[in-house]
Amino acid sequence: MTAREAFWIAIEALRAHKLRSFLTLLGVVIATTTLIVVMSVINGMNLYIATHIANLGANVFILDQFNWATSDEEWLKERRRNKPIKLEDYSFLKENLRGYKNIGATAWFRNSFAVRYEGRAMYDVQIRGETPSMIDMEQEQVGTGRYFSQAEYEHSAPVCFIGRDLVDEFFPNVDPLGKVIEVDGLPFRIVGVAQKIGKTLGQSQDDFAQIPLTTLQKFYSARPRLQVHVQAGNAGQMLELEDQVRALMRARHHISYQQTDDFGINASQTIMGLWERLTGSLFAITIGILAVFMVVGGIVIMNIMLASVTERTHEIGIRKSLGARRRDILMQFVIESGVMAGAGGVIGVALALIIAKLVDMVFTASVPLNAVLAGLMLSTGVGLFFGIYPANRASKLDPIEALRTEA
Repeated sequence: MTAREAFWIAIEALRAHKLRSFLTLLGVVIATTTLIVVMSVINGMNLYIATHIANLGANVFILDQFNWATSDEEWLKERRRNKPIKLEDYSFLKENLRGYKNIGATAWFRNSFAVRYEGRAMYDVQIRGETPSMIDMEQEQVGTGRYFSQAEYEHSAPVCFIGRDLVDEFFPNVDPLGKVIEVDGLPFRIVGVAQKIGKTLGQSQDDFAQIPLTTLQKFYSARPRLQVHVQAGNAGQMLELEDQVRALMRARHHISYQQTDDFGINASQTIMGLWERLTGSLFAITIGILAVFMVVGGIVIMNIMLASVTERTHEIGIRKSLGARRRDILMQFVIESGVMAGAGGVIGVALALIIAKLVDMVFTASVPLNAVLAGLMLSTGVGLFFGIYPANRASKLDPIEALRTEA
């Protein structure tokens, strides 16, 4: 018997007992579907996090007061130990750091002031003070108008660069360029509007107004806490620049060699590493649950194959009397078991694709090819493994005793 013949015999057995086959494969179908859906959601979230949250810019890392990916205990230690990054630190790095493509600083204005225009107001608007170089490193890009200039930065000019949410609220049918809005009662002239960004985890990223960092110092906070953004020319220079920044900051803060950094250096990999640790735990739990489903499904397949061997004992006797070897019988039943489980895997993949599509409409999911291959290989492998015992039992039947069974 060839493998092709064994395959079509297995397909015919599935067709002949549709309900039994479906119930047999239910565990494998559920396990395969769950595996692919979970991998699709995690993959979709990975892409979402990498694009919307961990996207610090091309080859950009950030010097901040804290390391972002730390445990609660370590964060409490950093809170007591670490010093805020100040404008003097930024100026020091700008003068002494070598080989960078771009460097800039940003300060988040943490007080909740209203932004007003002609009697209308918006609350909880993100107000940020930035250096002019930040426009070349952040995700915000100029849609209309321009970003504030170096001259406006040096003279602490009351100008601002705003997001689309402010335009939609205050200037739905009017050109906003040149208009004056009020931030905490202080006037700021709009010089540019950013391209629409959209939402991240349901939170709008277009409700902001950026002003020169010097203007923020002049009107709101004389010594704000900064984040310093450093951009390398290419990915290969990132580690070298990070080491330079670390050495310069340790020297500036007079940190001895045995002491821990009192600042944090964070890159996109920092955020992705934290996220992958979280999803890794979720995936490990999922694999444990799937293993139970697969084992249960495999045991059911083995029981059905044992019943099939009993039902077809006379057939096995005829095959052996006509010259079928032990390995031919073994191959027939192993292939039949593998095809049965593989069919369950195919059904599971089809269901998973449908579910992932529905999930992507309301959340995020992206089906990776390796998830589909893993689902098919795992389901088929379970069928082959649990089919060995019934197939071995069938191959050991004595042909004379098998022929007598029907009578």
